Amino acid sequence: VRRLPQQRPLFLSAVRHQEVEASTGKDFSHFPPMPGQDSPLRWAGKKFEELPIIHIKATYNNTHIQLTDSTGQSLVRTSCGTEGFKNSKKSTPIAAQTAGISAAAKATVKGVTFVRVVVKGLGPGRLSAIKGLTMGGLQVISITDNTPVPHNGCRPRKARRI
Repeated sequence: VRRLPQQRPLFLSAVRHQEVEASTGKDFSHFPPMPGQDSPLRWAGKKFEELPIIHIKATYNNTHIQLTDSTGQSLVRTSCGTEGFKNSKKSTPIAAQTAGISAAAKATVKGVTFVRVVVKGLGPGRLSAIKGLTMGGLQVISITDNTPVPHNGCRPRKARRI
């Protein structure tokens, strides 16, 4: 059996000889602008730091959703308990999604379409609430995790023995 010499694919040699200009990075960024930076990006005519903020507090027993404007004034407030869920049903992802849809409906009545989201807590409804916001018609521009992390502060609660 006679073996032929192994040929290299043509596109590899073409890629090696092709010159690619490196972009300077001044005109495009993969990340949304940070507050305080001047950027040409606009959402409904507003800068990033002028967008309303939705605060989601996901505890183990409930999920609270609050819409504030860029200055911190509260516009819309809802939670799983105000949506009619009682007792342990408040802590489910379905309840958080329902609260997110309700908050999005109230926000669209106020004229809000683009929002920033700040999530705090480790509850089961933290992702479901964001999903509910998008299902309700809001467009989420950025998601920030603001969960407080102790640097060995308070003693944690005892571990459950089941």
